[in-house]
Amino acid sequence: MAGNSPLGSVDKALRALQRLGDAGAEGLPLTRLAADLGLNKSSIHRTLAALRHRGFVEQTQDGNYRLGPSLLAIADSHLRDESLRSLIHDALAALCIKAGETCHLGVLTGEQVVYIDKVEPQRAIRIWSEIGWRNPALTTALGRAILSQKYVDFQSFAAAFPGSVPRRAPQTRASLKLVWQELLEARRRGFSREEQENEPGVTCIGMAILRGTQPVAAISITAPVERMDGRRQTALARMLGECIGPALPPGLALQHPIREKPAAGPAQRDRSPVQRDRSPAQRDRARAAR
Repeated sequence: MAGNSPLGSVDKALRALQRLGDAGAEGLPLTRLAADLGLNKSSIHRTLAALRHRGFVEQTQDGNYRLGPSLLAIADSHLRDESLRSLIHDALAALCIKAGETCHLGVLTGEQVVYIDKVEPQRAIRIWSEIGWRNPALTTALGRAILSQKYVDFQSFAAAFPGSVPRRAPQTRASLKLVWQELLEARRRGFSREEQENEPGVTCIGMAILRGTQPVAAISITAPVERMDGRRQTALARMLGECIGPALPPGLALQHPIREKPAAGPAQRDRSPVQRDRSPAQRDRARAAR
């Protein structure tokens, strides 16, 4: 309550900002805001005038008050790369322990992803990566997770990547259209993947971190391909959500799958357990061999 605050005027301004944050983009009229805060209109009007002067509050065309760009700029500063790293490092470490695999945090910079954090288990064989390294966004699970949330149509995606897909490994998808198909699948299933496309013998899954609908970063789990069949990829994605989701600060969330499950056809119903456990790349190779 304002009466318990060391400085009532500051407390009043902060309460107003919190209430406007709850109201969303439509904002609130002055009368409603004053009533919600238990304050008279003239008092809250002076507070809003000061906040508006500094850009922390703005008015809509219909006169409602809502949060302004200055507050959003502060939030952006707080959630920049280093801040995000410190905010979720402990959760990334917990994920590494639970999964028993190497975990990365990365952000998109141009056409590349930059690794801003890495936690790896104590294993004799380790994943060859370092904080600060860059890799093509098109060929990594980190990059694909971000791209799957950033672009909603192929035209805008292709315009952002006018060159060819970097050939990082023999199994790298050879065209933007093939990568786009994986982005669509990543959006549907709720996580991205790459199977030996960035480095032979290594498979990764990734999940984007969103602010609203916009991706700001991604988390990945990386392991040798022999430990990453389709069933384990799904299990690791579930672990990622359980470890990272609750640790994210307010305003950030992990991507969610778009659940569009078609009715199972005969081919789906007749799959053997071995076929269901295969990864997509393994199933493609099996079909090609028939």
